[in-house]
Amino acid sequence: MIHSAQIITSYGRRYIVRTDDGLVYEANTRSKRTDFACGDWVEIDILNNEQAVIETLLPRQSLLYRQDAYKTKLIAANVSQLIIVVAAQPTPSEALLQRALIAAEATHINAIIVINKSDLPETDALKNKLHFYQQLGYPIYTISARNHSGSLKEILEGHTNILLGQSGMGKSTITNVLLGEQRARTSDISIALDSGKHTTTHTQLYDLNQQTQLIDSPGLQEFGLHHLDINNLIQYFPDMRHLIGQCRFHNCTHSAEPDCVLKQAVQSGEIRQERLALLQKITNELEQ
Repeated sequence: MIHSAQIITSYGRRYIVRTDDGLVYEANTRSKRTDFACGDWVEIDILNNEQAVIETLLPRQSLLYRQDAYKTKLIAANVSQLIIVVAAQPTPSEALLQRALIAAEATHINAIIVINKSDLPETDALKNKLHFYQQLGYPIYTISARNHSGSLKEILEGHTNILLGQSGMGKSTITNVLLGEQRARTSDISIALDSGKHTTTHTQLYDLNQQTQLIDSPGLQEFGLHHLDINNLIQYFPDMRHLIGQCRFHNCTHSAEPDCVLKQAVQSGEIRQERLALLQKITNELEQ
């Protein structure tokens, strides 16, 4: 018998699904199909009390994924809000933050930046560095996950949220605090390597309440954007989008062409040089 179910755990090729009435099954797919993601709604054929087969993918509201020159990695489906978690330690990657924000723009997902570990002395400097993104319209919240999470609960309410960020930023700790129990395993940061140990090896969906879901995902070090349309790229830069179509050439790459409005905006101080450099870098990647 066919039932609808949501994928609540993704191990890559294996999945855990939950039906509308709360029954949970380990599920495989027909043949070698792997284009399913945590958060997807699917139709399943129940085999026994523990196992099912995924038959059909139901329509998605959104799909967050990354793609480099070699492979595509699905992150989560039907997400309405992306929570990018950063912290002063280990050293945060602004490139990862920038690319995650662009991916959110391309997928029409709300993006929020959460600075965790507010008790660290380096946090104020990080807040100052990231203030620019708040000016672009992305809310920034500073928290200490181990001490309080009340403000974060309000942010998440009514959304299917995903926590995204490097290893060691405290995503699993935030998840544990929000759930009120140790559901996501945590580990100490490897100071010597200046990177967090990978504590989440799969993507997991949790219910915070009937209206709110939270997805914890493995730590990322980079975010490939090869799946984006080069012609739409500038639309995903809030500080540049008002200049779309004003360059002399309609296919301007904003690098060597004359009468480029973006380069003129950099010269006048309207746009930051590093933002144009980011646009040019991603454009070059998509052209390869």
